[in-house]
Amino acid sequence: MNKGRKISGGKYHANRKKRFYERKNQERVVHLKETKRKSLRVKGGNTKTIMLSSNQVNLVVNGKTKKSIIKNVVETPQNTFLARQNRLMKGAIIMTSEGKAKITNRPSQEGHINAVLLEK
Repeated sequence: MNKGRKISGGKYHANRKKRFYERKNQERVVHLKETKRKSLRVKGGNTKTIMLSSNQVNLVVNGKTKKSIIKNVVETPQNTFLARQNRLMKGAIIMTSEGKAKITNRPSQEGHINAVLLEK
């Protein structure tokens, strides 16, 4: 079956263009590099700051927050290959200057990285 074709072989034509909210965005991938952010226009004319790459994390240690440097991505529960590519995403285990930590937010949506220190 040819996708988007009538049984006679003719094409189906769209009756309208896609709306702004129906358009697909480029996949947001956050890598372990020097910190880089980008602002996007979202619904209602508002702006959202997204993260493209980062090497800093807001780390919670004993209830107090401090900035720390990310050294490496140890593992990602979604896919083992993503850890090899040093992708930063929610649930990823990272090696910081303080020790191992788990990312608790979505950096691609929020523009910063929060993590909690795992017990040693």
